[in-house]
Amino acid sequence: MKTPLPSGEFHPPLLGLDHIVLRTDDITAMRHFYQTVLGCVFERALPHLGLTQLRAGSALIDLVEVNSELGRQGGKSPSQNGRNMDHFCLTLAPCDEAALLAHLRHHHIPIEPTNNPFIERYGAYGFGRSIYIRDPQGNVVELKPLADSSSRDTHPI
Repeated sequence: MKTPLPSGEFHPPLLGLDHIVLRTDDITAMRHFYQTVLGCVFERALPHLGLTQLRAGSALIDLVEVNSELGRQGGKSPSQNGRNMDHFCLTLAPCDEAALLAHLRHHHIPIEPTNNPFIERYGAYGFGRSIYIRDPQGNVVELKPLADSSSRDTHPI
């Protein structure tokens, strides 16, 4: 049962987890663990970016090699003092991008990047436009409404 919202208040229509991104300095061990031990299925690899995507039910687990183009953006190798998770992505029902941005701004949530926040990226449901924000602990959260039928420019990730 849905909790009624105050009149006119917008809440992102959350549907579930789209994907998580884990940073690694041992792609072979991570693929073995997630594919062989847990049963994830290989989805695709973008070696020029250091990205391997594995299907985990309806979601994806992205493995990013720390010494790759993408991995270097997240800092040093995973350790007690190094970040392991790059970000996680929440799937939203199709919604108005302007309303979502207004809702986040109303709550003083910075959006990254500020100049062009919605970018086409690939996730568990294929390509779709998404934005990045941070939670109070600094974790990066990607918000990705399911795509509608409008045409858009496509970016590689």
